[in-house]
This record gives sequence, structure tokens and C-alpha cells, in this order.
Amino acid sequence: MAIHKMKTSSFADADYNQWKETAVHSLKGKPFESLLTKTVEGITLQPLYTQEELEARLQTVRAVSDTSGWIVAQQTIAEDGQRFLKTLKDSLARGNESIVYDGRKQLCWNDRLLDELGDFIQKYPVFITDTSADDPILQVFDRIPAEFRSSVKGAVWVRDWRIPQGYDQVRTLGADLWDVHHQGADTVTELALALAKASELAASKETFDEFAGQFFVRFAVDTHFFMEIAKFRAFRVLWQAFSQAYGKEDAPSVPLLAVTSLRSYSKLDPNVNLLRAGNEAFSAVLGGADALTVHPHDLLTGVTDHSIRLARNIQLVIKEETHVTKVADPSGGSYFIETLTAELVERAWKQFLEIDAMGGYDAYLATGRVEQTMDSRRQEVATGKKTLIGTNVYAELTPTVFSDSDLVAAAERLAAPFEKLRQRFADSQPRAVVLTFGALKDFKPRADFVTGFLATGGIRAEWSPAFANAQEALDWLASEQPDYAVVCASPAETEQVMDELLAKRPGQIVLDAAGKVDVALTEKWQSAGLDGFVFAGQNKIEKLLEIAYKVEGGAHVE
Repeated sequence: MAIHKMKTSSFADADYNQWKETAVHSLKGKPFESLLTKTVEGITLQPLYTQEELEARLQTVRAVSDTSGWIVAQQTIAEDGQRFLKTLKDSLARGNESIVYDGRKQLCWNDRLLDELGDFIQKYPVFITDTSADDPILQVFDRIPAEFRSSVKGAVWVRDWRIPQGYDQVRTLGADLWDVHHQGADTVTELALALAKASELAASKETFDEFAGQFFVRFAVDTHFFMEIAKFRAFRVLWQAFSQAYGKEDAPSVPLLAVTSLRSYSKLDPNVNLLRAGNEAFSAVLGGADALTVHPHDLLTGVTDHSIRLARNIQLVIKEETHVTKVADPSGGSYFIETLTAELVERAWKQFLEIDAMGGYDAYLATGRVEQTMDSRRQEVATGKKTLIGTNVYAELTPTVFSDSDLVAAAERLAAPFEKLRQRFADSQPRAVVLTFGALKDFKPRADFVTGFLATGGIRAEWSPAFANAQEALDWLASEQPDYAVVCASPAETEQVMDELLAKRPGQIVLDAAGKVDVALTEKWQSAGLDGFVFAGQNKIEKLLEIAYKVEGGAHVE
């Protein structure tokens, strides 16, 4: 009877308002708005997405790549042409599917090596970026016989250089968003600038078909997983609208090249870059990238054979384990992704029209708006609103390589200020202590926070014994003579000991308190000699520089 009842039972459909009521109840007093997330693009991410909300927006068009899957486009890194070919052969044998050359570090080639490279280029797609017209590798296109040039595929973007005749499948007009991405551009701006560049390039050709047959887009992929998925999907829709404006109802195919971003890469705990690269790579794949380059986790300081293999294997694991290549639009059908895609389309098209009205791509960059967005990103990282694991949170005080690789072009990175602090304190490490009072359960949360806070700047803090009163702490300080100390106790305990600590502390010790207090108490303690406070949400860069300034006796700190 019970089984029959269970089989015949049904549940009433729950609507959004019922769900919201239940969610508010579970928040136990917090407002529903605490579930909303504001992105740097100005988009508010909702805690729940529904079909009704999607239908209220612009209907997303199913715009996907012409081919299933994507090209594994791992960069070949070598010291000269001969080693480039040797490394390329090994890479192709182990899962790489293309020839990727970055001209920031130009190589030496001779005729024999160029002819051998030409043989590879006829068999595998070639992608050449970030180089100049005088790069010797470009001579390979002159050496391939005319009858074989039609088989060469790929994308080559070189300023003031024209590819020889016959390479009809090599695209040479690119909207490369690498630089603006690393200058700080948000997703909407990247999409709008891609269209702005397309508009300029289309105007330079006699027909739209001539332009479209040579056009490609190169996006850097950041760690905002769902936003990056939506970015690639949104561009497909925007490209359809762009093509229709030129009278093309069926938009010609345009390849989207993806490369993992360095904006969130860090020299600190570089193994975490592996997780960032995996996150970025998978979002590009789900978004529909046609070719993908994954940077090794140690690219900032110098790669190894091991790191190159790991970067390549990220793509191979995704291909083999996720079965994503068997689905035309892997992220399609998600109300969240579909709604986010539609919102990006609406915002990016509007911004594209604004950029066009103000004079185009270069005119927009001259306004400095991209740099302003980067300043906002830096602020989020400095205050902990955006986390960089191993850098501004959960920092490991292990030996770090701070040297710069010559493989990386100048790129703004969010971790750079923390790297500079870590290097500074590695060269001149102050003795820092956490002054603890009372029971472990009372001071441990603040002591853990302060220890982690200081570690992000490279300061190793030791914990004092748990003191019962201020005099015990003063005696210990007089004996140990640290450079810097932070009082960590419960709020009540802190108030009890602070007056005596400030009245009798050794003069050379820089003294802070953990936590925030009201304005009156702040003014009282600072008037009595307290140097400052350490608390959540504080700008860590500014605070750590302040500590360095005071510990070093007021010496100038940059």
C-alpha cells in the first residue's frame, strides 16, 4: 500500500516566489540581496535563473563552430630553429595538433630548417602571433611551392606584412584582444572592441566577403568560468548580427582562437596556475573556441619540459574525459549561461555602437577607460574581494623565483604588487609576532587571520605564549625585542590590555591591533601610540607597505 501511494504521489510545481521565500527564510535575517553578485561588467548575477527570465531577454541564437571539437594549439618554445623543430615533432607526437609560434622571442633559421618547417606547415594548422615583419620565420611562406600553398591553414597576424599569393586558407586579419584584456578590459568591452576592430578591417577591404575570409578573433580567457563561456557564445551571436548589417543573412564562419590569460597568473605558489589554466581552458572549450593554447604554469619565470607537458595534457584530458566534443553546444540549455550570453550580447552591441560613434578602436583605448577597469580589479584583489589563491589568500612562505621569463610580453597582472612585496620582505625580513591573550578559542580566529594577512606580503609571523595580562606581554616583548607585533585577543580582552601595553611598550616596536573598533576607541589608542589595525576588507597592499615603512624607521617605500 505504501509503495502504491509513493508511486502515485506527485509534487506541486514550485514557482520563483515560493523559492525566494524559502531562500529568504534560510538566510536567517540577511537580505535576499546578499545572494546577488555584481560583476566588473556591471552585470548582476542572480542566485537562480528561470526560463521566464531568459524569455524576457533577447533570444539567444544557436551560433556554434562549423566543426566539432577544437584544435589543440600548444605553443612550441625553443632557443633556435633547430630545437624548435625537434620540440615541435615531439609535441605533435604527444597530442599537439598545430604549429604555434610567438615572435616575442625570435629564432635563428637557415634554409634547410625553413624547408623542414614548411613541410610541417603543409600538414598542420599554423598560428603566428606577436611578431614583426622582419622575423626570419616568415620566410617559410616564400619557400613553400605555389602548388602546395592552398593546403596551408591557420592564422598569421603581422603588422605591415603581406602573405605571399596562394595561401587562401590562412587568415591574416585579426582582432587580437590579448593586449586590451591584460590592460584590464572586462568581457563586454572585449566583445565590443572585437567588433570595432572588425568594423575597421572590413572598411579596409573592397567587399565584406574578402574581409570575412581573412578575419579571425583571438581572445584571452580569464578565470571567471561562466562569464568566459558566455563570452565566446556571445561573440558568435554578435558576429551574426554584424554580418547581417552587411547584408549577409548567413554569417560566414570566423575562427575564435583562445589563449589562457596571464592576468591572474602569479609567481607565488605557481602550481596554482595549473588550476587557473585548467579552469580557463575548460571554459573556452565549453564556449566553443576553435583553437586553444594553454600556457605552462611557470611561464612567468621560465618553462620546463615538465610544465610544457602538463599544459598540453590539460587539453588532452578535457578531450578524453569530458566527451565535450560530442556535443554541438555543451553549455546550451543552461538558463544561467543562456541569460548571461544574452545580456553580454545586448551590452556589447550597445558599447560597440558607442565606440564606433567616438571614432573606433584606438579612440576608445585613448580614453583610459580600460585602465580604470584594471584599477578596480587591483582594488578588489588588494582588499580580498577577489581571491588569488596562494597570493592574496592562503599564501605559502616557500622559496619563490622572482626572475622574469623572456617569453612573456609586458602584461598587467593582478599578482604583481604582492610579488613585489614578497621580494622586498624576502630581502629584509622583519621579526613579526602575534601577541595572544586569553583562551585559544578566543584569540585563534584573529591570530590565524593576521598570520595569513602578513604572509601575503612575505612576513612570517610567530605566535607568542597566551598571556593572562598586559604585564606578561610587556615582559616578553622586552626580552624578545621583535620589530613588529599585532595584538590578537577577543574584543573585550583587547580593551583590557591595550592601555597598559601602549603606556609601557618598548619604543622600537611597531604595534598594531587585530580587528576594528569604534571611532572613539580608535582615536584614543592611536593618540596613545598604537600604529594601526589589521582587519578583513582592508587594502593589504597599503597596509603591508605601511608596516614596511614603520619597521624600517620611516624609510621611503615604493
